[in-house]
Amino acid sequence: MLRYQILIEYVGTNFIGWQIQSKGKSIQKSIQKKLSELLKEKILLTGSGRTDAGVHAIEQSAHFECKKKIQNLDKFLKSINHFVNDMNISIIKIKKRNLNFHARFSAKQRIYKYVIFNRLSRPSLEKERGWHIIKELDISLMKKGAKKLLGTKDFSTFRASSCNAKSPIRTMKLIKIKSNKGRIEIQFKSQSFLQQQVRSMVGCLKYLAEKKWDLKKFDYVLKSKKKILCAPPAPAEGLFLEKVIY
Repeated sequence: MLRYQILIEYVGTNFIGWQIQSKGKSIQKSIQKKLSELLKEKILLTGSGRTDAGVHAIEQSAHFECKKKIQNLDKFLKSINHFVNDMNISIIKIKKRNLNFHARFSAKQRIYKYVIFNRLSRPSLEKERGWHIIKELDISLMKKGAKKLLGTKDFSTFRASSCNAKSPIRTMKLIKIKSNKGRIEIQFKSQSFLQQQVRSMVGCLKYLAEKKWDLKKFDYVLKSKKKILCAPPAPAEGLFLEKVIY
């Protein structure tokens, strides 16, 4: 068997998420079906991780195995994109890998980005590509809160009730916040994330930046390990899987 890695860009708006489920259209299933048709054999596609319904990807990573060698990778890339582009999916790269490579288990770091439009008017050009918040947010407070999220911690507060990860302990390597003309981008870097962790952290940072909470309350909620105390999670439309590092 031969193993190939693909890098995928997609708009998650009309999908139930990455993962194949019994009902609904998933990104994994949509690509897997077209790969099977193109390669004329049953293909199983393995992603670096799940993205929830409505979440986008700038560079999701996945791998699959097939019996025959793909002779011309550029030609294959054009062919698969012909089938998936209409679904707002693009395969941006394909690479032959050895059998030790695994899209999920070989990943050393994952980078997510969350986009907020902090302005009066709703975005048109980037509709459903960010969270529209009218109330002015205090970026300096947001940065102070982000610092408290860095390091190895129990992130139970930010964990979805349906999360099946064995442990709530995660190591947050980096949180970078930049703001330009009402567009706020928050970048999160960790080896792995709990289900809904990023969106829950953004929801709490928003409460802090709106001054609904002070830093003491933010710290208390983080250390409580109680999901019930968490602010409502940020909507999925502002979240992007930016990169998977191997």
